[in-house]
Amino acid sequence: MDYNPDNIFAKILRKEIPCDQVFENDFALAFKDINPQAPIHVLVIPKGDYVSMADFTAAAPDELIAGFFAAVGKVAKLLDLEKNGYRILANSGDDAHQEVPHLHIHIFGGRPLGPMLTRL
Repeated sequence: MDYNPDNIFAKILRKEIPCDQVFENDFALAFKDINPQAPIHVLVIPKGDYVSMADFTAAAPDELIAGFFAAVGKVAKLLDLEKNGYRILANSGDDAHQEVPHLHIHIFGGRPLGPMLTRL
């Protein structure tokens, strides 16, 4: 999957499309998912043109990588998810059903989430 600068998350980063923002710093932007799968469902995206975790960790500067992952932790804390727990998820590629070609981490919480995957 190639990076498409016209993807919805790139447009959100450029402030061309509004979002329900919950956090922003120099490294990341976090906002509520428009189709939540849990009572709390927030997306965290890095500030840069990265398609996947592999692309991000190979091409992004170390400061951005560290800052992005610190932002994920800060958002979970901001959302008061630490006590009862939460799940983070990043889909990559077609088999994982990645819908937007911009790296993003989902943070889910606010209820028991059940098992991660069904058995085959």
